[in-house]
Amino acid sequence: MGELFYLNALWVMVATILVILMQGGFILLEAGSTRMKNAGHIAGKTIFTFGIASLVFWAVGYGFIYGQGNLFIGFSDFFYGDFTSVVDGLPGSIDFMFQLAFAGIALTIAFGGFAERAKLSVYILFAIFFSAFVYPVVAHWIWGDGWLAGLEKQDFAGSTVVHLTGAMAALAATILLKPRIGKYNKDGTANDMHGHNQVYTALGVLLLWIGWFGFNAGSTLGVDEGFFGFVALNTNLAAAAGAIAALFTAWMLSGKADLPTMLNGALAGLVAITASCAFVEPWAAVLIGLIAGVIVYYSMKFFDKVKIDDPIFALSVHGVAGVWGTLSTGFFATPELAAMNGGLPGLLYGGGLTQLGVQTLGVVSAGLYAFLTSVILLLVIRAVVGSLRVTEEEELLGLDLSQHGSYGYPEMVQLAANTLSDVHVQSKKGAHSQ
Repeated sequence: MGELFYLNALWVMVATILVILMQGGFILLEAGSTRMKNAGHIAGKTIFTFGIASLVFWAVGYGFIYGQGNLFIGFSDFFYGDFTSVVDGLPGSIDFMFQLAFAGIALTIAFGGFAERAKLSVYILFAIFFSAFVYPVVAHWIWGDGWLAGLEKQDFAGSTVVHLTGAMAALAATILLKPRIGKYNKDGTANDMHGHNQVYTALGVLLLWIGWFGFNAGSTLGVDEGFFGFVALNTNLAAAAGAIAALFTAWMLSGKADLPTMLNGALAGLVAITASCAFVEPWAAVLIGLIAGVIVYYSMKFFDKVKIDDPIFALSVHGVAGVWGTLSTGFFATPELAAMNGGLPGLLYGGGLTQLGVQTLGVVSAGLYAFLTSVILLLVIRAVVGSLRVTEEEELLGLDLSQHGSYGYPEMVQLAANTLSDVHVQSKKGAHSQ
């Protein structure tokens, strides 16, 4: 094995670390976008559910994706542990770790739809089922030897496989769990339930932006001819365009340069370019990001209007932008890059409607499978545990205390208790003086 083999292995291992570090970005993003009383719960469940995803992926997930099987699912390579294998020109264990990191991200996206109201036991059971029966099936269809791979569906790093799959599971959970207490009024109007820390949210987005270079550029699986740099360039341009487009869209339509919308625009640009980063030219990456930044704003408003309570906007950022990103190669894939990475050129390059049709078929089939399977799994879980949702008292108290027995911000709780005590003392003094 030559020097290039080891350089490729080193690069993909670094990319794997970057993708796993994205979990830290999601912790800050989700915790910052929700209320203080749930912050510790959100941070902690992200860690232990990634642990669950890791064990399930090792046991069966990897085998269901890449094992020898049929057009629907694989049936070998369970309990992976072959240190002598070479997969995709890499040591098998490094390829396994890279694929595992992606499975963990899909699960974390799905849990966006559970935020601030699901039982801890539901998180645990769904993490097992999603990591075994939802994500691996979609990944096999597109990245393994599945039927969509046979049609050469273009999804370089996972706008469909990771982001849409996670978002459709989040949609299933959001519908079954129903809105958070106080989100909607009797007349149908929505109340803003602001996140408690925009600095956390912004830092989370920055960590995700950096991690995305591992996500997209790492999916080249090597350093050959420096193509990973081109993929990184497209990734960065789309994120930048998405942030700018979302900010100006909100500013023009609401009169305020809304910061959370801008942050979601950056993420929407990243999600959209994930499928197409190796298929399009930089100018197209900018356009893809711009469109993602605009549609994420309207999507967020739409879900609020139809009373689908999506606390961290996973449906808009990962779902709607994931659909657009997947379809975008059907318009903008160049002949040279399509020949290099699979599939046909896009409509604007004389490729006709064939690739766009394949992309559309992939979005519809993968999205429906992820949604319907997640609904079934959640209904099974509900039958087992009695209810998907915490009680009203537990939700009002906060999941930090009701599910874990402690607060993410204990000093704030003590401060509030001291304040209440002082008010009580002053009240008694006032009553005595009268």
